[in-house]
Amino acid sequence: MRFLPFALVGLLWLYCLVEVITSREDSVRNLAKSWWLLIVLFFPLAGSIAWIIAGRPQHERPLTRGQGAAPGFPEYERRGRFAAADPEKDEDFLRKVRERAEEQRRRYEAQRRDEERREQQGD
Repeated sequence: MRFLPFALVGLLWLYCLVEVITSREDSVRNLAKSWWLLIVLFFPLAGSIAWIIAGRPQHERPLTRGQGAAPGFPEYERRGRFAAADPEKDEDFLRKVRERAEEQRRRYEAQRRDEERREQQGD
């Protein structure tokens, strides 16, 4: 029974030590990662509790559609990603894309017909 508190502190210390080591440098709060490592390493109980309260990285919540994320596509869920909010601009953009695609299709067909004519004249 005397061993149990030391074992719990040891497990907490080990957990926090691993978490400090595996955390990204830019996500650690309040102090540099190296300082947190030293604090947790040399002060097992107090350092571990301090790490959990003040240093541990906070997990960011996923963005909503209004904040710029497109749900269902992880590559679009990063901060700062533009998400259109004006349906008229969306329609205008799609209309231009369709017109451009149609123009490319017409050019391709004309090029293919020219090549066929040249082949027939060459025979």
